[in-house]
Formats: sequence, C-alpha cells, structure tokens
Amino acid sequence: MKPSHHLGNQRFGNTDPRVVIGNFPWYEMVWRSLRGDFKPQSEPAGGYAAFARAWSVPVDHARLAQRQEAPVVTWLGHVSILLQVAGLNVLMDPTLADYAGPMGRVGAPRRVPAPLSPEQLPLIDVVLISHNHYDHLCDASIGRLMASGQRPRFVVPLGLKAWFDRRNIENVTELDWWGSVPLSDTVRVHFTPAQHWSRRTPWDTNASLWGGYMLEWTQPSQAAWRFLFPGDTGYSQDFKTIRQRLGAVDFLALPIGAYLPRDFMKSMHVNPEDAVQMMLDLEAKQCMGVHWGTFMLTQEAFDHPPRDLAAALKAHGLPLERVWLLRHGETRAISLAA
Repeated sequence: MKPSHHLGNQRFGNTDPRVVIGNFPWYEMVWRSLRGDFKPQSEPAGGYAAFARAWSVPVDHARLAQRQEAPVVTWLGHVSILLQVAGLNVLMDPTLADYAGPMGRVGAPRRVPAPLSPEQLPLIDVVLISHNHYDHLCDASIGRLMASGQRPRFVVPLGLKAWFDRRNIENVTELDWWGSVPLSDTVRVHFTPAQHWSRRTPWDTNASLWGGYMLEWTQPSQAAWRFLFPGDTGYSQDFKTIRQRLGAVDFLALPIGAYLPRDFMKSMHVNPEDAVQMMLDLEAKQCMGVHWGTFMLTQEAFDHPPRDLAAALKAHGLPLERVWLLRHGETRAISLAA
C-alpha cells in the first residue's frame, strides 16, 4: 500500500493531511515580501556587526582535522552542523555562501560570516540534506566542496537524487520516512518525518520529500547513542512518534529561529515555545540551538530567539543549559553521560 504522505502527481504531503504547505498564491508572496515578512523588522542590539562579533569564534581547524570517537559538534551557522562521532565526519545541510538563494549569489543575505569555507572543511564522510530549500541545499557550498576534491556520500530525501545527478555527483542515497542505511559498522542513520514542504522552482512544489535524520551509534555492551537533526519543521505529533519508534534522543539540534510572522510560519517553523515542547516530546537530554542568527529570513530580530527560548525554558522549569547556544564556528564535545 502506498504511504499516506505519497500523494498523486509525484508529490508529497505531511503526516497530518490537513496541513498543506507550499500552495501559496503568488500575489500573497508578493504582498508579504512588500510588507517585510521575510526580513527582520529591527537590527539586533548594537547592530549586525556587533552581533557577528559576539556570536562568532575562530574555528579550531586542528581539532576538526582529528577523527573523533566520542561525539563532538561544531556549529557552522544557521542549520549547518559538523558532527564528528565514531570516527566519522558527518556534515548536515551545508550552507556556507553569502546568500541563501540560487547559486549562493542572491536571496536572503547572510549577516554573520561563515566561520569557514567549503574548502577548509575536514575530510567529510557523509553529507545529510534535509530538504531542497535554498537555506538547506546550497548549490554554491556543495559545488565548492566537490571542486575541492571531496567525495562524500550524500543521503537525501526521496525525489532529490535527480538534483545531484544533474551535477554528476555520485554516491547519493535517497530515503523515505522511516527508511535507514548504515554509515559504518556502528552508525546507522534513519530518515524521520517533519512538518514542512519543499520547493526549488515555481514548478516543483512538494515534488521531493523533507524530514530529519536520527544518527544512532551502537557500541558493544552500551546503550545506543542517538543524535537527531530534525530539519525544518512546524510542531506536530511527529516527534512523539519518533520517540516511540526510535527511542529517546541523547542530543538534539533544536530549531529556535525563523518563526515570525506567526500566521505564516507556524505550520512550517517552530518558535522557541514549540521547540521546548518538541524537546520534551523527544525526551532529549541535551540540545543545541540552530536555525537562527545567520540569514535574514523572517521578521524577528537576530537576538530575539535566545530571549524567547529562555522564557520558554523558564515556563517549563528547565535550566538554560539544557539548550546550548553555540557561537558560529564553536566546537564542543558532547558528554555521553548527559
């Protein structure tokens, strides 16, 4: 039987069929753009240059060059993450260009410089792509990664392999929700559902799937360690289902930004209050905030997500330290005892 999220005409839908995203009339998008829905209404306190200085650190290239057994994570801005675990270097949604848009040359401008260039990345074993929006699938970043001589394996949602085929990029695996593949003898990746949508051009709305990735590291005589990169998502019951099917999450890349105006963003992007509920649904032991403070995408100022996150954590009686707010380029070891 065809899965319920596989719709007709080679299109995909969300687990809740009532939530249909992406069918926006062109005139609404023009009106919202003219109204200013897709850029911050104000600068962060002190301006963008001060924000970039406060929220950036130099990359420790020598540390990144070392293979890691215990998990180490580096935030490269927005949703771009380098996870080093079990001897693997796993890169997620690399978006290192100056714009989130076609070829990295137009679109939403980056206001905090990328902490490194694609050519400066260590040897990458696997690249995970959550969906095809320009702030997650960056043509310029992937093109430069490949031009530098890297040949990683790519894991992508259903319908997205053709994008890589057109660029003669090989070793691409497509996954449907709940599909999984081994990345090594001890690490397996599962593709998990999210509430979102996809579009690269005016003609391909929801023609490729979207979702997140659960990396599961299994060691002899030890409980599995689980890392979830949920991709872009609105709040839904998907996260309770992920917890039920795959287990509690040890470390969660938690999206906390790009949530205003709420009437437009609610179905597709969690706000900090939703994000904390997602964390609780997944029983995540530790999180890091992502999807904020990098590109001019939505109405909230760059420094609003940390404040709104702090309020949401306080409302649930949770410590601020439950969600790390890394600076661009910062690397941290993840405690297995967290």
